[in-house]
Amino acid sequence: MYDIIIVGAGPAGMTAALYAKRAGKSVLLIEKEMIGGQITYSPCVENYPFVKKISGMELADNLFEQINELGAEIEFDKVNSIEINGNVKKVICDSVEFEAKAVIISGGAKHKKLGLDREDDLIGSGVSYCAVCDGAFFKDKNAAVVGGGNTALQDALYLSDICKKVYLIHRRDAFRGDIDLVNKIRERENIEIVTPAKIVAFLGDKQLSGVELDSGRRILLDGLFVAVGQAPENEQFRDVMELDEGGYAASGEDCRTKTEGVFVAGDCRQKNVRQLATAVADGASAATHACEYLDSLE
Repeated sequence: MYDIIIVGAGPAGMTAALYAKRAGKSVLLIEKEMIGGQITYSPCVENYPFVKKISGMELADNLFEQINELGAEIEFDKVNSIEINGNVKKVICDSVEFEAKAVIISGGAKHKKLGLDREDDLIGSGVSYCAVCDGAFFKDKNAAVVGGGNTALQDALYLSDICKKVYLIHRRDAFRGDIDLVNKIRERENIEIVTPAKIVAFLGDKQLSGVELDSGRRILLDGLFVAVGQAPENEQFRDVMELDEGGYAASGEDCRTKTEGVFVAGDCRQKNVRQLATAVADGASAATHACEYLDSLE
């Protein structure tokens, strides 16, 4: 039996492992896909304190090396459910089961994609899902945002201060976001609203050069920011933590859930800001409170 099992080996999960191992706890991380999560798709991270410039992949590799040297174990498998039996938490995966005294859920949230051909191939080569992360790479260039909610509107406003021109593409005439944001959008001379419109294809080979719309119009672009929502992967944990309408886990800054000994950290948690820095902060908080919980059992 482990002291702590961490579901998800993104920045939040690995930071939780770092803090837990330094507190002398036995730790198992379970990851279903790849170490590092979404940050590995970012070709350059420049908004993380004390690190001027680093690729998302290198950052993830460095953090994994750090926790590996401390003795954290890792298992590649998909977690399907968590069963509670007193102070014992059974983590049930596709191929094996593990037990721990505490669990930290940090499965993250995936950006919803457009579902077009070559979308994955162009991530980091003109296609991005985070304007705050990657907007600076398109200074004085042409970019587009696709989406109709507050995130898309905020991204367009943010990029309009950086880019030469910004196209805001939405499949409907009306936006879902706040009217004050829509009004600000209309006041920006370098933002062009393109509605109703749906992107049907990417232009360019290895690097994005534009998009084609369902109307047949082609827009030449250096960058496209997809802001059509996120999807947290929490449904299988509904029995051990409360989820809001969007599927995000309800918790405070202590990262506790409704179940004693079960904690949640990172982008799968209810929060206003989802960035690398806040994910790492969650990991530190969740691990610290999980260790306090374990100590209370002794």
